[in-house]
Amino acid sequence: MAASYPEKASPEQQRETTTFMQLFGKMYPCWVCADDFRAWMKDGNEPRVSSREDFGQWMCEAHNAVNVKLGKNSFDCKKWEERWRTGWKDGRCG
Repeated sequence: MAASYPEKASPEQQRETTTFMQLFGKMYPCWVCADDFRAWMKDGNEPRVSSREDFGQWMCEAHNAVNVKLGKNSFDCKKWEERWRTGWKDGRCG
């Protein structure tokens, strides 16, 4: 989602995206995950939706919050765009 988000989102796009993320947190099929996501957002992690960069960083942080709970490594969020939007600079796939 963040990869195709506008570089600078309009007020309407920002409202719609914030609403979507809130609804996503209510409708996610795993109720435990949904509750956890809503609690994470409520705990000072409201969606940052003013731009592609802000939203991409926020989505990466949300992804990392799950990774930490699962005992996985965190991803370097400075590289979110390279991983999920533009591709690795060295041409590799993953």
